[in-house]
Amino acid sequence: MIIYEPIMLAMPLTNKIKEHIIRGKALPDAEIVRKILTDLGLKKSCLDGELALFKSRHLFVVVLSPREYITIDIISSSGDLSDAMEIMIYHDKTLDSYIVEIVPVNELEFEGNIGIEPVIIDAKTFELKSNPVLGHFEKGNGEVFLVIDESTYKKWEESNKTDHCPICGAKELTWHEKVAYCDSCGFGVKVVKE
Repeated sequence: MIIYEPIMLAMPLTNKIKEHIIRGKALPDAEIVRKILTDLGLKKSCLDGELALFKSRHLFVVVLSPREYITIDIISSSGDLSDAMEIMIYHDKTLDSYIVEIVPVNELEFEGNIGIEPVIIDAKTFELKSNPVLGHFEKGNGEVFLVIDESTYKKWEESNKTDHCPICGAKELTWHEKVAYCDSCGFGVKVVKE
């Protein structure tokens, strides 16, 4: 797994939070989010009540955790906000669902849209009500791929959106067997066996 851009942390982090909610039948607290971040290779730099700061060679991560929700800001260590991401974790009382959503901090750069469908989990049954395409990033043959498992691919296929890039939202994915390429953002998508 490689992590050197905010999106490269946002997707596997969101996936792990999704798994925790389904398995634990509750929203994660700040301590669980902090443990997930350290498991993903980030180092705790500061911890002060509702605020925690983590860092890696390429990223800074700020975790804000008031009682009702958790917000995670992922910023490039250069300080450039053009590719910064924000993860919001909360209980939507209207939908009676737990939501984990990745949004760009700079909506102008991403034109208000990235391709990542939010995680929506029913608060009673803890079943997934959305089809987010989440995985982790790997580098191979000079290219960077979002690696997803077959079950994620099958759910994505059922949504009839396999021509849409799960990273940038462009309708430009070109498939060759179980590998796709996006001309818009430059990332690839690779399906692997579980």
